Amino acid sequence: MAFNFYEWSLTAYLRFKIWRSGEEVGKDEAGNVYYVDRHTRGGRLKEKRWVSYAGGESEASLVPPEWHGWLHHQTDLVPGETSLFAKPWIQEHVPNLTGTVAAYRPPGAVQRGGHRAKATGDYEPWSPDSASR
Repeated sequence: MAFNFYEWSLTAYLRFKIWRSGEEVGKDEAGNVYYVDRHTRGGRLKEKRWVSYAGGESEASLVPPEWHGWLHHQTDLVPGETSLFAKPWIQEHVPNLTGTVAAYRPPGAVQRGGHRAKATGDYEPWSPDSASR
């Protein structure tokens, strides 16, 4: 793998920002760590909030809904063990799998061999000659 200066500089900047002004607020089940800028916390300015992704991959779909709401100032309640979002009917959070090996591929997709069942005869394609005038 080649050295990527852009990723390295972003990582270095984030580490510096965390060291200088970051205050850890919590972690989610995926291992992502959430921070708030201690210089803006409880002051007149709007709190600055950010996430440090586990594994280094910056993908927004890795953030669970309750933390997404906190990051975007929809709520000031920090999600925890007893979350308002913890309902028995809510499914586990699954990140976006598009572009991965685990992505959904419908029957007939090229990645599944490109074969699908024959048409049942209930479909007639439109053609300009058959259009009523």
